[in-house]
This record gives sequence, C-alpha cells and structure tokens, in this order.
Amino acid sequence: MAGLLLQHPLAHFALSPTQAVGNRVVAKTRSCSWRPMIQCVSSKQEGRTVVKNGKDSLDICRIVNGMWQTSGGWGKIERDNAVDAMIKHVDSGLNTFDMADIYGPAEDLYGMFINRVRRERPPELLEQIRGLTKWVPPPVKMTSNYVRENINLSRKRMDVSSLDMLQFHWWDYSNSGYLDALKHLTDLKEEGKIKTVALTNFDTERLQIILENGIPIVSNQVQLCEATGVKLITYGTVMGGLLSEKFLDTNLSIPFAGPPLNTPSLQKYKRMVDAWGGWGQFQVLLKTLKKVASKHGVSIPTVAVKYILDQPAVAGSMVGVRLGLSEHVKDSNAVFALELDEEDVNSILEVSKKGRDLMEVIGDCGDEYRR
Repeated sequence: MAGLLLQHPLAHFALSPTQAVGNRVVAKTRSCSWRPMIQCVSSKQEGRTVVKNGKDSLDICRIVNGMWQTSGGWGKIERDNAVDAMIKHVDSGLNTFDMADIYGPAEDLYGMFINRVRRERPPELLEQIRGLTKWVPPPVKMTSNYVRENINLSRKRMDVSSLDMLQFHWWDYSNSGYLDALKHLTDLKEEGKIKTVALTNFDTERLQIILENGIPIVSNQVQLCEATGVKLITYGTVMGGLLSEKFLDTNLSIPFAGPPLNTPSLQKYKRMVDAWGGWGQFQVLLKTLKKVASKHGVSIPTVAVKYILDQPAVAGSMVGVRLGLSEHVKDSNAVFALELDEEDVNSILEVSKKGRDLMEVIGDCGDEYRR
C-alpha cells in the first residue's frame, strides 16, 4: 500500500518501489509541476512518459527498474548475473533504471550493462535506455568544484558522457546549501554533463522555493506530493512484496506461520501496514486486490502497479529488481495491457479508505528522509 495506497485514496497507503539511503528509504517521483511551466505527457500504448520543464525533458518507461536492492540486504548479487538480468529487462521493454551513488555497486553495474548493450544490441535500443541516478551528499559546503567532482564520479561509474537524470537529495533543510548545489547542478546541465535535474524526497515547501529560484526541476521522488501537482515516480508500489499472493491469508502474529519478513523492504512496509490499519485490514485489501486480479487473469502486484499508474499525479512507478536473484518481468509487462474498470477501482477505493490517511501520519515527505 505504501506504493499502492499512500499517494491517492488507494494511496492512503501505497506508493511505489522503495529506494534507500543507508537504512533510510528514499521515494521517487516525477515532477510535472505545481505550476504550468512543467508538463507531463504519457503514452499508454508504448508505456512511456515524458517529463518536461521548459526546454528540459526526458522520456522514460512508466515502470522503472529500482536498483536499491544492490545496496545489500536482499542476498548476494553476482555482477555478471545482475548485468544479464538488466539485459533481459531491456529486451522485454523495461528500459529505465533508477539507482544512486550510495546504492552499493549500482552505478558500476549500470556502466557494465550499458557497455554490453553498446556491443551486443542495435543502436536503436541503446537510444531508448534511461539511467536515472541520485546524488546524496553530506550537508557540507556545496562549492562548484565539489559538486562537479561528485557528478563526474557518477558519470565515470555509469560510463556515460551525460547523466539522463540527476536526482538530488538533501538531509538538513536548516542548511540552505541545497540551493547552491542545485544551481551548480543546473550549470552542469547547461554544459551537457546532465540532461535533466530532479529531486528526491524534497517536501512541498522546499520544492516551491527551488522552483521560484528558477531551477528547472523535472521530477521529485517523494511519498506524497499530490497537493503540489508534481508528477510522481512512485516507490513502494508493491511494498517490497507484501502486496502479493504470497502474503494473502497469512497471520504474522503467529510465529513461523507466514512468510518471513527477511528483506529491508518487507520490514519497512510492514511498519507502514501497522501505521495504516494493521495486518487484519491489510488482509481485506489483499483479498480485494486478488478478486480484481482473478477477474483479469493477472497477479496482485500487477493490479497494484496499474492502479497507481492510473492516478493523475503519477508519471511512473518503480518496481524493485533483485538482479540475478528474482524478477518480475512478466508481471511488469502485464501492467500495460491491463485496464481497470469502474467496479475494480471503486472496490479498491472502498477498502483503502478504511485505513488511516498516511499524509496525516508522515506528511508529504516522511521524516526518515531527514536527519
């Protein structure tokens, strides 16, 4: 539900796949804008979306492959197997990847992957691939040289001359250095080192200040920002796997009676379930989603992702990839063919509204993203 329910009525609880900074989870969103200068357009047929602010724009797949899992805690990832999995995602049409400088070897894996694509795939496929990365610096003085050195490091790791999207995170709002950093990032964009500048987990107040300073933000990764009109790339959409048949008809209050919560994602989203309405109410939601899924011949995660993608504020949704360990290629591609009817939507809304409004609990950007 933090993927499915936190952003909209269903989003009382859901968002989209998670990303984390250390032991903190970082959400993603795409920013269309709180004002007309930012426009988002999407093509259902191709499953792609364009995020635009002025002359800056980027098209991405509406389902984004989230690479937080490479940072550890989900099992050992072998690099060759991981790159093989990335190639498989791209060959299936899932060609947008989200990573960060702090997600373990994520940027290096992307560099290995993009070189294989250059060697083994046609140029047309290469042109469709997007690598979105995040920069999560300590709140030190943001000089031009410091910003440039860090961006050059990501460019080197990812083996690209220009980053498709640089998503900036800032830990301490009392330190206004984030504006200096963003101005330097904008300069690097003008030099061609970055194609688009974006944010991760900035709240509405700071987003407005940034836009008023003339910084062309094309997206913002946050849990809740519908009030600003900012388009989202959501995370936690399938709640690390909680929104799936695996957890249907389970009772986690009985030791060893249900599947283990053995990943950082499952543990985080179980806490969100507790905050939203508890495991019993969550089971009601799962049963509702299962009924919708069975009606259409798809899985619970497919319904969850489709429901979120259909929300007006959502441009894209991240689904975490455990590269070389497990995959959701079939379920992800099934999203693009699924059409939820009014009965489906109303049934999901009805159960999701019975939980607490998480906007009131965590605000438009959870405090786990601040120091």
